[in-house]
Amino acid sequence: MPTASGRRAASPSPPPPPVGPLTPHLYAPTPERPVRAKAHRLSAETRVLAHTHPWGQLTFSASGVLRVSAGRTTCLVPPSRAVWIPPGLEHAITVVEDADMRTVYFLPRGERSVPLAPGAPRALALDDHSGWQCCRVLEVSDLLRVLVLELDTRPDDEGFPEPHALERERLLSALVCDELLRARPVRLGVDMPGDKRLRALCEAVWASPARHETLEAWARQVGASPRTVARLFRQELGVTFGQWRQQVLLAQALALAARRLPMAHIAAELGYASPSAFSAMVRRAVGEPPSRFFSTA
Repeated sequence: MPTASGRRAASPSPPPPPVGPLTPHLYAPTPERPVRAKAHRLSAETRVLAHTHPWGQLTFSASGVLRVSAGRTTCLVPPSRAVWIPPGLEHAITVVEDADMRTVYFLPRGERSVPLAPGAPRALALDDHSGWQCCRVLEVSDLLRVLVLELDTRPDDEGFPEPHALERERLLSALVCDELLRARPVRLGVDMPGDKRLRALCEAVWASPARHETLEAWARQVGASPRTVARLFRQELGVTFGQWRQQVLLAQALALAARRLPMAHIAAELGYASPSAFSAMVRRAVGEPPSRFFSTA
């Protein structure tokens, strides 16, 4: 379409094509190296196709924001949060903003020769602990961030580490495991339905949560009756539409806060009439004010 100056406006760039699972076979954890890390710089809108592997995975972004879908849970992951994905769970990643993505793989129980810190009384195996058999969102402490960034990210085809480098990796790995066990879980994962009609509505809400305020308006958009949609939310997800949408808004707000946007901007972006109305929602949902909840975003 021509602009006011007579020039044709540039067409938006097409999104990059989806990519495969980013060579996890080159970073497979082994009894000798039970904790492995890899790093990838990914541009916005990159989609990593759904895949599985037999080891657990921690995913976070040193910069930028990721959308991680694992099983029936979807969450936005700014640098202040990480997602634990247990062994064998199918997962996919979409890059919301240009991201420096870090992935840490953990050898499953029964196969591991767990690294021990000097004087550590026992092996630290994440999948030995309750709560680690399902996907969970975790706060990333300053210490955990530094430890993950210090892990060796060279793939297997670049050779085996020297003995001193291997010993350093084992010590760092033990500290990573210990810090993960201390990480505070955050209720920011958003369950996604299996029903195709409801899935279409939920994907639309994820893409633009402020487009409509009411269930009736969202139902009209996908050509379903509000009563049917409400019933499907209860049957598929065990919550009301309002409760589910609130989790989406919290996840989106956290991603916006990671860009250091002012609270008034975040509130307006998410469709709230005022920052105070948005603050009241956050306080009701998580039991603390936005200033604290977003402080580490």
